[in-house]
Amino acid sequence: MLASELELPFLDATQIVGREELRARLAEVRAQHWLARTPIGYVLTNHEDVTALLRDRRWHSAVRILNRLNGVPERSDRPESVLSAEGETHARLRRLVAPAFSPKAADRLRPFMRQVINGLVDKIVDAGSCEFVEAICEPYPIPIICELLGAPKEDWRDFSRWATDLLRVFNGNWAEDGPAIESARVELDDYVEALIADRRDKPADDLLTDLIAAEEAGDRLSTAELVVMVEAVILGGTDTTRNQLGCSVALFTSYPDQWTLLAERPELATTAVEESMRFLGAVRGSGRYASEELEFKGVTFPENSVMMLSLVGANFDESVFEKPERFDITRPGIGQNLSLGSGIHYCLGSSLARAELQEALPILAQRLPNLALDGDVEWKPNRSGIWGPQRLPIRYSGSVGDTTT
Repeated sequence: MLASELELPFLDATQIVGREELRARLAEVRAQHWLARTPIGYVLTNHEDVTALLRDRRWHSAVRILNRLNGVPERSDRPESVLSAEGETHARLRRLVAPAFSPKAADRLRPFMRQVINGLVDKIVDAGSCEFVEAICEPYPIPIICELLGAPKEDWRDFSRWATDLLRVFNGNWAEDGPAIESARVELDDYVEALIADRRDKPADDLLTDLIAAEEAGDRLSTAELVVMVEAVILGGTDTTRNQLGCSVALFTSYPDQWTLLAERPELATTAVEESMRFLGAVRGSGRYASEELEFKGVTFPENSVMMLSLVGANFDESVFEKPERFDITRPGIGQNLSLGSGIHYCLGSSLARAELQEALPILAQRLPNLALDGDVEWKPNRSGIWGPQRLPIRYSGSVGDTTT
């Protein structure tokens, strides 16, 4: 049967403001049918189906097609990014760069991550309150990305601005955002090309040197491919981390007992990160499109059909997570959360993102006890590609000093 012939519930997540309302609506839709319609195609809401489609190579990343739908012009002068490439192009890029993004590579930066987060907390700890997004979330990941790439630390503000402007591409408003996006892309291209040229002359112990040296059977990344890869690192390693950190801390303000538990048992950092991503993820969905006419669960989807995958729905699927509405940083089997994706487009920087959050959250819990909101949280619009708090006013009491060790 054709998907268009089915009687399906309708879901437009961009029109739902509250997260509890969204979860309730997803559960309602899931109870009616495994599939639902959206303004641009279809959506899957249960864990098994979302996982299956994420791992089905016939369903391609919707980054390219969604850009087209949003009026973003295609760039024929740039090689494809690992974020949107498919087939052998994607396999080649992942093969070449995967060793540079290993857990071991991320672990090398953990001492520096602790240094950065403690330095930021030092500036606000005695005040007893702060606007958390500006004070901690915004500046935290950028020095780490600079360290990762071997870029001068004083350039972090430019990196932050470029990442913010480039990620406007997911807002679906090219007419308004296009000039800022293009300006940021030109500036970043020039910066990265200069950085690559410098590193070719003076290799160092950093990711950029590793990417330049990456080779398999004589195959190497071209300069243009290096530029696009480094830009993907900056984008993926900046906005996702700072938004997820904001989501996690906002979540903990509603669960002070869990915040205290994390402070007392920092070894729970791994499960605390996984559970906070599951419960309130910065990446709430992913998109795929049918590369040809495809059948899924006995239903036929025409070529180019857009399928949205609700990570929120999957992460609250009661058939996988017992009492999913309960936030519990000791939850077993938490690795089944899909916030970082699955399949060939699984987040390339997942080890780095996890390490950054695992190092930050226990230090924050120890140094900012008695965490509570100090006003209303201002959330980013639902149409934001990567979502989180725009403003997060918090208060806390006195704390212990630097917890770098």
